[in-house]
Amino acid sequence: MPRPSVEAERKAQILASTCKVIAAEGFRHLRVSDVAKDAGVSGGTVHYYFETKRELTDAAFEHCFEVSVARRRWILESDEPPLSRLRMVVESYLPEGAETVEAWKVWAELWVEAIRNPELQELNERFYGEWRDIVASIFRDGQASGDIHLSGDPLELANMMVSMLDGLALQVLAGSRAMTVDAMRTTCLRFVDQLSTANVG
Repeated sequence: MPRPSVEAERKAQILASTCKVIAAEGFRHLRVSDVAKDAGVSGGTVHYYFETKRELTDAAFEHCFEVSVARRRWILESDEPPLSRLRMVVESYLPEGAETVEAWKVWAELWVEAIRNPELQELNERFYGEWRDIVASIFRDGQASGDIHLSGDPLELANMMVSMLDGLALQVLAGSRAMTVDAMRTTCLRFVDQLSTANVG
């Protein structure tokens, strides 16, 4: 049996390849053989770590979420003022750059499939809930410090920002000529700027 460190590394490699295949081919067209080929392992090796395709894809979605949060941990732990942290969140989630675009495509596939799949709905509920809580904590800090003048439930404010990021990013991914990355950046940063004047909407 492989050493624990080797197992963890290989498992992460398989999950990264699964995310890559989902982003390129779509959730429904994902084949274990394609994952194995991308990861440079055999199909048997994939099944050694993940007995079923469902187990593999669920783990891949969780992997995508964990990597996404880890890449932005520095923002969450930053000593910058809350509004600056929100601006950094916006910049970090713009769908530009191969890694971020791939992650957006994986999430888009999850959302589409979750419409009809109760199991994926539970995954989305958990991951999305954790992400909203993270953004809400920044809003909460901003209200406490006085940087954010807009009153109201921090979770509701987080929902505003997260839904804006998600909706506009999907338009960018869909190739909208009206909603480019630059247009998305301008719109989202304008929302953040307005938080200091309590004049949103």
